[in-house]
Amino acid sequence: MTLRVGVVGVGAMGMGIAKALLAKGFEVHARDIVADREAEALAAGARRLEGDVDVVISVVVDAPQTRAVIEEHGGRAPAFMMCSTIAPSESERFAAALFGVQVGMLDAPISGGPARAHAGTLSMMVSGADAAFDHCKPVIDAMTAKCFRMGTRPGDGSRMKVVNNMMAASNIVAASEAMAMAAKLGIDLNQAMAVVNASSGGSWMFADRMPRALAGDYAPTAAARVLLKDVGLFVEIARSFGLSAPMAEQAHQVFRDTVERGYAEEDDCAVLKRYADVWDVNVPR
Repeated sequence: MTLRVGVVGVGAMGMGIAKALLAKGFEVHARDIVADREAEALAAGARRLEGDVDVVISVVVDAPQTRAVIEEHGGRAPAFMMCSTIAPSESERFAAALFGVQVGMLDAPISGGPARAHAGTLSMMVSGADAAFDHCKPVIDAMTAKCFRMGTRPGDGSRMKVVNNMMAASNIVAASEAMAMAAKLGIDLNQAMAVVNASSGGSWMFADRMPRALAGDYAPTAAARVLLKDVGLFVEIARSFGLSAPMAEQAHQVFRDTVERGYAEEDDCAVLKRYADVWDVNVPR
């Protein structure tokens, strides 16, 4: 049987997921509040999400948007996959609300970027009831190269994603600061990038983001405002335990300043432009 999958939120990640599922034979039904995005998904072969489906996947930005998706589409399928980065407490509340109307929710944040979404090779951190996981398994297999089963406790997928994204944000800040210093020192930035990628200072985020930044490509694959939100969740959780989290707090401060300088809708590698502004160095714009 061909599974019918509703994808709500066909931005950079959701569009990749929708197209990957279409390529693998799923019947995809799409919705987005941005008409052009929805039109692109329909042109690729999706249908407009209006009736019942087998699985609903929510790929929106934050908890308020997720709540809106649940209110409009949560009852369209027996299983609901929540793929956004939100507070674990919100994931728990959404899972309880959906359970109340006999819908199984998987707390299933994703990582890997739009290219891997299109390829169906994302990483996923998923928690939720075994029955919901088994129901969604064919869809998960089509979306991911690695699925980490975090257990059955609601919110554990989100807990892991907050931890991961704190490291992503900190890596971007460290990479941008280092490259801005290279510029200050008069080092050719492309040569600096090559050295770091071949040496101990390299990271996945550096290798993924810095080539785009040095090409002056700040088109958002992950907008700066989104990672500001994500690392802010880590800071909030640390404070709820009475803990100081200096790395996360510093990354949060730098991302907040990046957003306030007008780079909110640019790619999160625009942190490099923030450093260039503050340190008065030249980087590709």
